[in-house]
Amino acid sequence: MDLRQRPRNPNRHQELEPPGSATLKTSDEARSASPIPKASDALPLPLYVTNTIFFTLFFSVAYFLLHRWRDKIRNSVPLHVVTLSEIAAIVSLIASFIYLLGFFGIDFVQTFIARASNEPWEDEEADEAGACANERFRPSAAAAVARMADRTPPPDSEDDEEVIRAVVDGTVPSYSLESKLGDCRRAAAIRREALQRGTGKSLEGLPLDGFDYESILGQCCEMPVGYVQIPVGIAGPLMLDGVEYWVPMATTEGCLVASTNRGCKAIYASGGATSMLLRDGMTRAPVVRFGSVKRASELKFFLEDPANFDTLSVVFNRSSRFAKLQGIQCSIAGKNLYMRFTCSTGDAMGMNMVSKGVQNVLDYLVSDFPDMDVIGISGNYCSDKKPAAVNWIEGRGKSIVCEAIIKEEVVTKVLKTTVASLVELNMLKNLVGSAVAGALGGFNAHASNIVSAVFIATGQDPAQNIESSHCITMMEAVNGGKDLHISVTMPSIEVGTVGGGTQLASQSACLNLLGVKGANKESPGANSRQLGSIVAGAVLAGELSLMSAIAAGQLVKSHMKYNRSSRDISQLSSQS
Repeated sequence: MDLRQRPRNPNRHQELEPPGSATLKTSDEARSASPIPKASDALPLPLYVTNTIFFTLFFSVAYFLLHRWRDKIRNSVPLHVVTLSEIAAIVSLIASFIYLLGFFGIDFVQTFIARASNEPWEDEEADEAGACANERFRPSAAAAVARMADRTPPPDSEDDEEVIRAVVDGTVPSYSLESKLGDCRRAAAIRREALQRGTGKSLEGLPLDGFDYESILGQCCEMPVGYVQIPVGIAGPLMLDGVEYWVPMATTEGCLVASTNRGCKAIYASGGATSMLLRDGMTRAPVVRFGSVKRASELKFFLEDPANFDTLSVVFNRSSRFAKLQGIQCSIAGKNLYMRFTCSTGDAMGMNMVSKGVQNVLDYLVSDFPDMDVIGISGNYCSDKKPAAVNWIEGRGKSIVCEAIIKEEVVTKVLKTTVASLVELNMLKNLVGSAVAGALGGFNAHASNIVSAVFIATGQDPAQNIESSHCITMMEAVNGGKDLHISVTMPSIEVGTVGGGTQLASQSACLNLLGVKGANKESPGANSRQLGSIVAGAVLAGELSLMSAIAAGQLVKSHMKYNRSSRDISQLSSQS
């Protein structure tokens, strides 16, 4: 939830005060009016020690009483006849139960009370109040947090210092700072300082200012302490399907953007590249278990029966107006059934969308298959963020082929090599060499380099580079052996133009540069499909340039030029 839209609560100061304490107005008043509070209200010990004592006491006396009562039943002794030790045990049991109920029960009850509220911000504030009570805030820290949450004058450095000490001491949970303070940037600064004090390690050099921390709240990153700077270069223009694109690439590898840019130049000089979308569907594969192989097989036949597809589609598509079930592919391993659902997801990458649809179908199947035990919403038959043959063969996300014919004079003048050399190198390196290595989807020179750079620049999930970089690069001499036909086939490019990191300002700007920002209202899904084609086109350019550099023997020379600054070289020479 955006904290900027969050209404102020006039009772927030009172919610953040520990039980039994007076209203805390300023940290100075709190310090003068009350002595330094103890870590625990029950015992003059640290909170975790007190909790351990009462936990141990509760279970120990409960075990003791159960054994004594069992012996009485065996010996026909009335239960109401108790000894002094049993009376002491009963009193200890009640005391420990009251302590544990007071410590953990308040938060549990307040959570349910908060959930009954119609206002979303009341949920968070009730939880925060319960957390404050149960963590036994020091009055001064609670006052500082309450003043910050009010947002009316900005807090001074003394207020920050109070909260930093509370975080270091463990009194205030670090993860709750954003909701308690109401200021995401200040929360990041306080968390950062508390981390430095707690670890004794400096974060100097990690930027803090210049970033909109509210934009990542609840969707991109938790507990931020800064941000990492990754330079963004531009390769292009890439002529693809008759349109020029300037491709943003976020990378720290020298020579990568320059090499891709050279490939774009060669493609442009040869008339451009063409792409074809073969499939477009995100997958999710839950795993369920039955008591027998027979029952697992019955569900497999039910799901794959075309007569049931329309009904399952209606159930699945309830998750979103963009979710459209395309098919279900099942695989059995003993009594376990893996169901691979494929659906279109509009302009979103779609993992959450397809997961909701799968959950709808699982809930629907329970009525006809009550003995079905759902082990997990994902059984790795999807397969997400892992190299897998099922993605290589069946596809996941966008399955795209991109091709271009590079003229002989371009190969000679721009790429500094020959068509015959490229064709031979591609066969021995990308095809035979990868086969010798036992590669899975890795029949290419460096597709993942380009995919990762474009993914980071445009707000995609970098971890999905694993399956999105599945690529086979083909090269063939055409037009009487004079020109070069090059193509990349990429069966599982997983991209979206809405949701996740695409909404952040920098990544949104890169998507805007490509003309694919946000959702396409006229043709849902068109922007994400276009982005997938751009990724494939950029890979085509990167493959062409790198292969040419290797064929011409320029690889080491190029990396020495772009990967080594003069400053590093002078330092190395002075040290040697």
